[in-house]
Amino acid sequence: MKQIEIIPKAGFNLYGSLIRREIEHRQKARGTFYRVGARKKNEATWHHKQHPGWVKIARGMGGVVLAEIRTKAHPHREWPIFQAFLGFLDRHFGENLAAINVQYRSA
Repeated sequence: MKQIEIIPKAGFNLYGSLIRREIEHRQKARGTFYRVGARKKNEATWHHKQHPGWVKIARGMGGVVLAEIRTKAHPHREWPIFQAFLGFLDRHFGENLAAINVQYRSA
């Protein structure tokens, strides 16, 4: 399991922007991440079309977004979905991010 803390630049609503971007991609039948599960306030779970696993996203205090990446496969197989999520963040929000911190945890 990998836990990611994504810190946006001041004044940028990263969590809201992530959710809006996923909705835009879904409506246009584009993108590889899609939302699954029940709708919850300040929480979302995304799956990837190609890579097994999921990304749980939560709004933290001060605009920080917390993400947890997991897979049902062997823990060493988390890297493809991890790489895809980081690429998504960089492509769509790179200029609005201040820092990304990654913590490696055993499940």
